[in-house]
Amino acid sequence: MGEKNACYVCREDRVLIIAEAGVNHNGSLDLAKRLARAAKDAGADIVKYQCFDSNLLVVKNASKAAYQEEATGANETQLEMLRSLELSHDEFRSLKAYCDEIGICFLATPFDVGSLQFLVDDLSTGLIKIPSGEMDNWPLLVAAASYGLPIIMSTGMATTEEVVASIKVLREHGATNVTVLHCNTQYPTPYEDANVRAMPELGRACGCSYGYSDHTRGIVVPVLAVALGASVIEKHFTLNRNMTGPDHMASLEPAELTDMISAVRTAEVALGSAKKSITSSEEGNRAVARKSIRAACHIKAGEILTEEKLTVKRPGDGLSPMMWPEVLGTKAARSFIEDEGIVL
Repeated sequence: MGEKNACYVCREDRVLIIAEAGVNHNGSLDLAKRLARAAKDAGADIVKYQCFDSNLLVVKNASKAAYQEEATGANETQLEMLRSLELSHDEFRSLKAYCDEIGICFLATPFDVGSLQFLVDDLSTGLIKIPSGEMDNWPLLVAAASYGLPIIMSTGMATTEEVVASIKVLREHGATNVTVLHCNTQYPTPYEDANVRAMPELGRACGCSYGYSDHTRGIVVPVLAVALGASVIEKHFTLNRNMTGPDHMASLEPAELTDMISAVRTAEVALGSAKKSITSSEEGNRAVARKSIRAACHIKAGEILTEEKLTVKRPGDGLSPMMWPEVLGTKAARSFIEDEGIVL
């Protein structure tokens, strides 16, 4: 990827954090921009929206998901709800320009080929994000793969076998850099259904990097995912959970998003190296907290060193207690006073 797309690069030493604004702008460009600013202030790498043509997304009489009805009522169809949440291409152009201006990467998930083409060809996004509901959309997968850009694909409502099949389609049509996100699409996701352990197994099955798109309440699951090797964390956020809309109630508010990002950054630092070693921060504690072999009483030169004449006490600035078998039975090299470190 070129320099302009550097913010989309997944790095081994840093988790890519996507703040999912989704449709929490409620169809308002002003609110969408305020969400971008909140994501920037919280420290997210990317702020992500949803780009779709509602007439191409759902049939006229389609019902809402149960969580959508709970959040927005049952008096409208899914199509009517989506129309109220749709941003125009001109609004997306303005939103992308605003994100560039404040210095946060803009991204949107396409739900149809036309939206994909608009995002890549018109807005020049350097990364393609495929949402869970479209991961078995063969025409969209093929079109996305043809660009040769990095692809992140969410995998909610899918089995491992279905995800592997989708990855195969992407690779057969030109995709070489794919990241899979384990995901559960219930808003909010019950903790018992988060199943974070499935994430690395999914990555291994697909032979690619992996991450987590989280819809649980709070910030515990993203931190767990980082501990299990996630390279990408995606999390819904809103300016106010009490706003009307399908996804607000399962989203973090700005202060919580800030806390999550801080926790993720701390977790990735704390993971450190897989090699067990003495760190520079604890080096000075070694002599203080370890022990040495010492005289338990006055010992004359030439005396046989027995268990009764030896003890183990701090500090650890002498012979290691692990040398106990080697010291026992030897002659004292010189005289020692009580508590003095034994030397051979």
